[in-house]
Amino acid sequence: MRHLQFGFLGELGHGLEGLVGKRRDSRYESGQRSGAWRRPALIGHLKDLHLPTMRECYEDTARRAERETLSYEQYLLEVITRECEQRRKARVQRLLKDSALPLEKSLPNFDLKRLPAKAARQLKTLLEGGFLDRKENVLVFGNPGSGKSHLLTALAQELVVVRERKIHFTKCALLMQDLLAAKRDLRLSREIKRLARYDGLIIDDLGYLHQSRDDMEVVFTLLAERYERGSVLMTSNLPFSKWQAIFKDAMMTAAAIDRLVHHSVIIELNIPSCRVEHAKKNQQTESNGEGE
Repeated sequence: MRHLQFGFLGELGHGLEGLVGKRRDSRYESGQRSGAWRRPALIGHLKDLHLPTMRECYEDTARRAERETLSYEQYLLEVITRECEQRRKARVQRLLKDSALPLEKSLPNFDLKRLPAKAARQLKTLLEGGFLDRKENVLVFGNPGSGKSHLLTALAQELVVVRERKIHFTKCALLMQDLLAAKRDLRLSREIKRLARYDGLIIDDLGYLHQSRDDMEVVFTLLAERYERGSVLMTSNLPFSKWQAIFKDAMMTAAAIDRLVHHSVIIELNIPSCRVEHAKKNQQTESNGEGE
């Protein structure tokens, strides 16, 4: 009798295990079916919300979250963080492309040891970007080859990449040509307004080429319009005392200097030409090689 009772209980236990197993399998299959149904809907919603990075990474991240028993908040934070990081990278790339900066002239490629002590301190402060908020100008003076253009370009790249500021780079001669063409086509005000959307406008090599008074009038008009409205970052190898040779008119020269200097940081690079120093080093290396 006892033998029959144990046999009955054993069969009942096996039956219950089978029933539970079937229910588990049924739930699993149901979950698989519902997951297969949810996936297209979720991808569609992420497309509608323009969240491409989350669309690409949510499944792999979900599997890892399950393995590592992450909370819902931790999982959500991770996929949103990855979306934000990718958006920031894309935004910085757009800003760099729009800036027209020569990217090879970066801060890591600049020899900071060549800078005078005062200029090095000024650069450190400028990298914080506060001067753009205050609409201050940055004027860099020095002999040809002293690194004026490289310094401003490196500063601008850091402001774009780290601070996400809108900067635009142009040679003075090219800027003047664009402004003259806009004036001829009766759209000068529109072109100046377009440039006004940049936090900082770099005008490289002011005075490098001699221009007529009429040509420089359009540049003066731009400077006047940006006064206390947007920062101008400018390089020149001519001191203020020789700027009349640039603008060809004493009154225009005085007005241009007044507007640029009023709120400005002036950096003087009274250092030898880096190109000349590089040429001397190469020559010395070649001479040493021949001596050996």
